[in-house]
Amino acid sequence: MPQDPVIEDAIEYVRTLFQGNSDGHGADHTLRVYRTAMRIADSEPGCDRRVVALAALLHDADDEKLFQTENNANARAFLASRQVDETLADRICEAVNAVSFRKNRGKRPETPEGRIVQDADRLDAIGAVGIARTFAYGGRHGRTPEDSLDHFREKLLLLKDLMNTPRGREMAEERHRFMEEFLREWKAETGENS
Repeated sequence: MPQDPVIEDAIEYVRTLFQGNSDGHGADHTLRVYRTAMRIADSEPGCDRRVVALAALLHDADDEKLFQTENNANARAFLASRQVDETLADRICEAVNAVSFRKNRGKRPETPEGRIVQDADRLDAIGAVGIARTFAYGGRHGRTPEDSLDHFREKLLLLKDLMNTPRGREMAEERHRFMEEFLREWKAETGENS
């Protein structure tokens, strides 16, 4: 089946938008979230795969850590430039807005697409990739490795139990175990409490 040209354009858009980003929120992160979201979507037959794909690709296009935009301005501008109708753009942005851990703490996304993309983004925050991203972000923002360990307790170790989909929960188990092993090894090597 041929790729949707809007999705192809979104892939190029995020590569350009995040060019030079090395703090764990770059295009490589976005493309991993996209691929993971599509794998989860394969096990969620009631979802709209186009909404999942575009929400996954645009989920950080207006992240407040990176951009000073309002109302998903970057995502909406991209979608409008590709003649995506406003109703579909609203559904995509609804899924995007459901992703943030900080903004949505304690809330489950209302749509299957939002649940899928949230799981995919959270999966990229844990496991080996999550560990690397945590230290990349911390280093970029002047945190020591020890300071970055707080992020594990405050967020990363909580994510396994916050997954929305059966596939997301399954994928989170191994990644969670890997982080626990990493923290045990850190403590053994440093003699510090982690």
